[in-house]
Amino acid sequence: MDPRRNPFSPGAGVRPAQLAGRGELIETAEIAMDRVLGGLHATDIIMTGLRGVGKTVLLNHLVTLAKARGMETIKFEVPDARGGHLTPAMVIALGAVLKRLDRLKKAGEGLKLAAAALQNFAAVFRVKYEGFSFGAEPARALADSGDLETDLPELLMPVARAAGARRSAIALFIDEVQYLTREELSALARACHEAAQQGVPFLFIGAGLPQIAALAGEAKSYAERLFLYPAIGALSPQAAREALRAPARQQGADFTEEALERILEETERYPYFLQTWGKFTWDAAGESPITEEDVAAAGPSIIAHLDQNFFRVRFDRCTELEQQYLRAMAELGPGPHRTGDIAAALSTTSTRLAPVRRSLISAGMIYSPRYGETGFTVPLFDGFMKRMLPTLEPYKPKRRTGK
Repeated sequence: MDPRRNPFSPGAGVRPAQLAGRGELIETAEIAMDRVLGGLHATDIIMTGLRGVGKTVLLNHLVTLAKARGMETIKFEVPDARGGHLTPAMVIALGAVLKRLDRLKKAGEGLKLAAAALQNFAAVFRVKYEGFSFGAEPARALADSGDLETDLPELLMPVARAAGARRSAIALFIDEVQYLTREELSALARACHEAAQQGVPFLFIGAGLPQIAALAGEAKSYAERLFLYPAIGALSPQAAREALRAPARQQGADFTEEALERILEETERYPYFLQTWGKFTWDAAGESPITEEDVAAAGPSIIAHLDQNFFRVRFDRCTELEQQYLRAMAELGPGPHRTGDIAAALSTTSTRLAPVRRSLISAGMIYSPRYGETGFTVPLFDGFMKRMLPTLEPYKPKRRTGK
């Protein structure tokens, strides 16, 4: 079939032709946006889920919806767990927001206060920021203590009030929230709490791996009550069929029921894998409707593509011991698994493996759904590990060499 008309688009954060099965969550977020714009309280949201479930796609879609409502949007992704990403990202984004508000000539003294807070914040955290003038500087210093948990709320509150002065609001979107350090996460939670208590027009919507709910609770005890944590998982069978069939029909094509069932089985109904199998089977099929035979014929190419371009990039970042740990998890199946069972599979103890487990959690490769349990953050990763390392080798710690 013609690849120029192929409607499937697997890719990180790439919106599919049919955003199926997420209507309830989108409505929840839209209600929150409308409440904030209407001067009412709305609970901030952190979407949680494994890799490949479409969290980034949803976050991007919600940004679009917020912009369409006239909200001042800020969006960025935390690239890793090294720390130090939050302050420069906020300075750059809020600087752009203030410039937009200044062009509207409606924020008045509130904008001057927000600008002073931003200049102070950038200076104390040593973020390069040229700034700009709004006239006389406010006498009261803001956001200049050097303590992020104190300064971030003092920065966001005047900016949100300045946006509210022109009947707008600040909508902050952060992807990969789990990579924020404990200090950054604590400061973000404090800012959201302050915004709720002071009734300023501010909304936070984040996305992260399943461990983010526990991490937020560790950073701030009230974070469990501060945020909604909607879990984003595999699509329902009906939504998965819609994600495949609707785009195909828009291009004058279709799948047989047997082909759909085969794809749903192979992908376990995860959105990224549905897009990948849809794309490759479309290209492999000679004509419509796409059959189960077409799906089977495309299967080896799909697996090779996923192994090289989706799974392996994560595998290659791991040390040899981390790869052994992941292979032991795969030996036990998709998971989650008890940490003791993983250690037993490697003929060692959980205590010896604890540093490896912590490192993998920090890297976002695994997570702990419950105390003493470990699961893959990437769906279908157990199958990949068995293809990469056909044989499970016992754990062999490196011996220390003396001088």
